[in-house]
Amino acid sequence: MPDPAAQLQRLYLAGFDLQTFEKFPKCVGAVRDNCIAMLVPSVDGLQILGTPGWRMGEAIGVLVEMGGRQVFQAKQEVVEATPERLATLSRFRTDLQELLQG
Repeated sequence: MPDPAAQLQRLYLAGFDLQTFEKFPKCVGAVRDNCIAMLVPSVDGLQILGTPGWRMGEAIGVLVEMGGRQVFQAKQEVVEATPERLATLSRFRTDLQELLQG
Protein backbone atom coordinates (compact mmCIF):
# COMPACT_ATOMS: atom_id res chain seq x y z
CA MET A 1 0.00 0.00 0.00
CA PRO A 2 1.38 3.44 -0.92
CA ASP A 3 2.16 5.66 2.06
CA PRO A 4 0.00 8.83 1.92
CA ALA A 5 2.78 10.89 3.53
CA ALA A 6 5.24 9.76 0.85
CA GLN A 7 2.67 10.49 -1.86
CA LEU A 8 2.12 14.03 -0.51
CA GLN A 9 5.86 14.60 -0.34
CA ARG A 10 6.31 13.53 -4.00
CA LEU A 11 3.50 15.90 -5.04
CA TYR A 12 4.98 18.79 -3.06
CA LEU A 13 8.46 18.24 -4.49
CA ALA A 14 6.96 18.16 -8.02
CA GLY A 15 5.49 21.64 -7.55
CA PHE A 16 1.95 20.82 -6.47
CA ASP A 17 0.39 23.11 -3.86
CA LEU A 18 -1.46 21.08 -1.23
CA GLN A 19 -4.53 22.74 0.29
CA THR A 20 -7.42 21.90 2.56
CA PHE A 21 -10.97 23.19 2.16
CA GLU A 22 -13.68 23.67 4.78
CA LYS A 23 -16.30 22.20 2.42
CA PHE A 24 -14.24 19.02 1.99
CA PRO A 25 -12.71 18.19 5.39
CA LYS A 26 -11.63 14.65 4.40
CA CYS A 27 -9.91 15.72 1.18
CA VAL A 28 -6.64 17.37 0.23
CA GLY A 29 -6.59 19.58 -2.82
CA ALA A 30 -3.63 19.21 -5.19
CA VAL A 31 -3.23 22.43 -7.19
CA ARG A 32 -0.78 23.33 -9.94
CA ASP A 33 -1.00 25.70 -12.92
CA ASN A 34 -4.62 26.55 -11.96
CA CYS A 35 -5.66 22.89 -12.21
CA ILE A 36 -7.05 21.12 -9.16
CA ALA A 37 -7.85 17.60 -8.03
CA MET A 38 -9.27 16.42 -4.74
CA LEU A 39 -7.43 13.53 -3.09
CA VAL A 40 -8.96 11.18 -0.53
CA PRO A 41 -7.36 8.50 1.60
CA SER A 42 -8.20 4.91 0.73
CA VAL A 43 -6.86 1.44 1.48
CA ASP A 44 -4.59 1.94 -1.56
CA GLY A 45 -3.16 5.30 -0.43
CA LEU A 46 -4.37 8.64 -1.75
CA GLN A 47 -6.77 8.45 -4.70
CA ILE A 48 -8.22 11.13 -6.98
CA LEU A 49 -11.84 11.90 -6.11
CA GLY A 50 -13.86 12.60 -9.23
CA THR A 51 -12.23 14.29 -12.18
CA PRO A 52 -9.51 16.95 -12.03
CA GLY A 53 -10.63 20.31 -13.32
CA TRP A 54 -9.88 24.02 -13.60
CA ARG A 55 -9.68 25.98 -10.36
CA MET A 56 -12.39 28.63 -10.23
CA GLY A 57 -12.18 30.33 -6.85
CA GLU A 58 -13.08 27.74 -4.23
CA ALA A 59 -14.72 25.50 -6.84
CA ILE A 60 -13.60 23.00 -9.44
CA GLY A 61 -14.64 23.85 -12.96
CA VAL A 62 -15.54 20.62 -14.71
CA LEU A 63 -15.02 20.20 -18.44
CA VAL A 64 -18.38 20.24 -20.25
CA GLU A 65 -19.73 21.05 -23.68
CA MET A 66 -21.91 24.15 -23.91
CA GLY A 67 -23.28 25.48 -27.14
CA GLY A 68 -20.98 23.30 -29.22
CA ARG A 69 -17.80 24.37 -27.43
CA GLN A 70 -15.84 23.02 -24.49
CA VAL A 71 -15.82 25.06 -21.29
CA PHE A 72 -14.99 24.64 -17.63
CA GLN A 73 -18.09 25.23 -15.53
CA ALA A 74 -18.59 25.67 -11.79
CA LYS A 75 -22.24 26.48 -11.03
CA GLN A 76 -22.97 29.64 -13.05
CA GLU A 77 -19.33 30.55 -13.70
CA VAL A 78 -17.87 29.51 -17.07
CA VAL A 79 -14.28 29.66 -18.35
CA GLU A 80 -13.30 28.89 -21.94
CA ALA A 81 -11.47 25.56 -22.35
CA THR A 82 -8.75 26.86 -24.64
CA PRO A 83 -6.27 24.43 -26.24
CA GLU A 84 -3.62 25.73 -23.82
CA ARG A 85 -5.84 25.08 -20.77
CA LEU A 86 -6.74 21.61 -22.03
CA ALA A 87 -3.04 20.79 -22.53
CA THR A 88 -2.23 22.10 -19.05
CA LEU A 89 -5.00 19.97 -17.53
CA SER A 90 -3.80 16.89 -19.44
CA ARG A 91 -0.22 17.34 -18.13
CA PHE A 92 -1.56 17.94 -14.62
CA ARG A 93 -3.66 14.77 -14.69
CA THR A 94 -0.81 12.63 -16.08
CA ASP A 95 1.76 13.97 -13.61
CA LEU A 96 -0.63 13.58 -10.68
CA GLN A 97 -1.44 9.96 -11.51
CA GLU A 98 2.22 9.04 -12.00
CA LEU A 99 3.26 10.67 -8.72
CA LEU A 100 0.46 9.01 -6.75
CA GLN A 101 1.48 5.61 -8.10
CA GLY A 102 5.12 6.19 -7.21
